[in-house]
Amino acid sequence: MNEAIAKSQALIEALAYIRGFRGRTVVVKLGGSLMETDTSQRELLTDVAFMATVGIRPVLVHGGGKRISAAMERSGIEPQFVQGRRYTDERTLKIVEHVLAGEINRDIVDSLNDLGCSAMGLHSLSSCVLQAEQIRLDGPEGRKIDIGLVGNVTLVNAKLIEALCQAGTIPVIAPIALDRNGGKLNINADTAAGMVAAAIKAEKLVMMSDTHGIRRDKNDPASRISAAGEKEIEQMVAQGVIEGGMLPKVEACLTALKAGVGRTHIIDGSFPHALLLEIYTDEGIGTLITKEKQ
Repeated sequence: MNEAIAKSQALIEALAYIRGFRGRTVVVKLGGSLMETDTSQRELLTDVAFMATVGIRPVLVHGGGKRISAAMERSGIEPQFVQGRRYTDERTLKIVEHVLAGEINRDIVDSLNDLGCSAMGLHSLSSCVLQAEQIRLDGPEGRKIDIGLVGNVTLVNAKLIEALCQAGTIPVIAPIALDRNGGKLNINADTAAGMVAAAIKAEKLVMMSDTHGIRRDKNDPASRISAAGEKEIEQMVAQGVIEGGMLPKVEACLTALKAGVGRTHIIDGSFPHALLLEIYTDEGIGTLITKEKQ
């Protein structure tokens, strides 16, 4: 009986959020260990299917770094990273495209369709919604570092994404972009998610990975921050508290907030039903980053 009462209370709590978010768009970035097993991926996509069923319009952007590295090693290519970005030559880009577009994206779309949703893959092998320009990283003494076919997003086809959402189809975006000449560029998935959320003015951006949110001390789980404003986050970046793999996630959140996205979240997707708990409950389980009121 107690368990039944608890379930009913959870449903009542969720009701207000379901009403509030019905018809709104939420961008969800999938990454980390969530993409490593069929079981964890299926559980997460079940949450996405629930969102779509109750009227939220999800847009998915996914990564796949570990699977790309594994595929490269099987091909005899040693992965190389420069300032946290994968060095990408022509051969590496073909592997990246095959893993992201040909495997992971297809698997996500098929799983969502199996769950009763309508989903469509958007990537460089079909309908690409990302345009980018090649980047060079800042090196010592003002020199630029060439990291190959890697880009930053300059344009998002928001009209196509919005049209799919309005038609009840879930867009599933792989982070490979086209440049002005039709060439292909590898994009950081976190960065891509932030730009997509900004372009479509999403209600929320949720960054899901195997991180537990932002910590004041990265070695102390108890120091997790449940909520912070963008100015506080910017100060933590400047102080070096936020660094490494957390940095592009935070930068994506700030990009989205500056463009008018209402709220951004960084959560641990390995926690059961993390996505639903973050969206449909009062507590949440990760770090909420918001724009300060003027």
